[in-house]
Amino acid sequence: MLENDRLAVIVTVEGGHIAALTEKRTGVNPLWSPPWPTIEPSAWSQATHPEYGSDAESPLLSGILGHNLCLDLFGAPTAEEAAAGMTAHGEASIRTYDVDDTGRSLLFRVDLPIAQLHFERLLELPEDSDTVKITETVTNLTGCDRPIAWTQHVTLGAPFVEPGKTRFACTATRSQVFPVDFTNGFGYLQPGAEFEWPLAPGMDGKEVDMRTYVDLEASGAYTAHLMDAAQEYASFSAWNPDMQVACGYRWKTADFPWMGIWEENRSRAQSPWNGETVTRGMEFGVSPYPESRRHMIDRKEMYETPVYRWLPAKKSLQVTYEAWCRHSPEAPSE
Repeated sequence: MLENDRLAVIVTVEGGHIAALTEKRTGVNPLWSPPWPTIEPSAWSQATHPEYGSDAESPLLSGILGHNLCLDLFGAPTAEEAAAGMTAHGEASIRTYDVDDTGRSLLFRVDLPIAQLHFERLLELPEDSDTVKITETVTNLTGCDRPIAWTQHVTLGAPFVEPGKTRFACTATRSQVFPVDFTNGFGYLQPGAEFEWPLAPGMDGKEVDMRTYVDLEASGAYTAHLMDAAQEYASFSAWNPDMQVACGYRWKTADFPWMGIWEENRSRAQSPWNGETVTRGMEFGVSPYPESRRHMIDRKEMYETPVYRWLPAKKSLQVTYEAWCRHSPEAPSE
């Protein structure tokens, strides 16, 4: 944990999840804590923990919290990759990290044996600040240039996310609804429809303002958004008016030009979801859609913008971004 008088940041050693950005005045953590009990991913097996499902997502769901890293896959592995041990969103979210704790910073390091990557994440929290600075470095351990997915799967959850109340803002522009309905009949947006943020076309023909979390008993959605390339920095914010707490992230648009917005509102009945989860994922990265590596490469680009990033042989890529959480009687202006 990194902590000062304003903010407490909790990161898990297994999975490397940023589990909490707790605003100290109110005690509110806007990041998602699943309604099911979580375990360390190293303790998971299909035989001993069938409650987390029976596919490549199960190891991730067993220990998922808050903000998880998707590297070098954003989405599901192919059947062949799954058989080789690859999990949904890549293995970075289930590995055990080495941690250096200086008190004012945390340095997380891990080797990814299947992807053959080395990953480091440095978190720094100054005194009297409500903002944590995060620097990530990905190193290619192979002698081959390779296309990678790299997405920050930031998931906000209940009670901070409340249907009909929680407000969102972001620097999105051209947008598209996921082309295939994956919501078990609970979708409310037109599959494949293109639109400009924030007004999305609803299934009933009416526009849906995505700046307020949908006020439905059960629903699901995923939309892809191109961040405004005219702005050097991209961002999103979320605000709960009753809690008077706001949070958000800010990053260089060139580093992560895409954001996916995923909503799960009590629509998934299967274990471990059990129709109880209320979330909104604000997932910024180098890809618009969670999909297999093959589909990502075949897609190549969308809206004249690449949907993956090249990592040269034996080289590293580095990005820096910020996460914040603060008491806020009014909605943030961004």
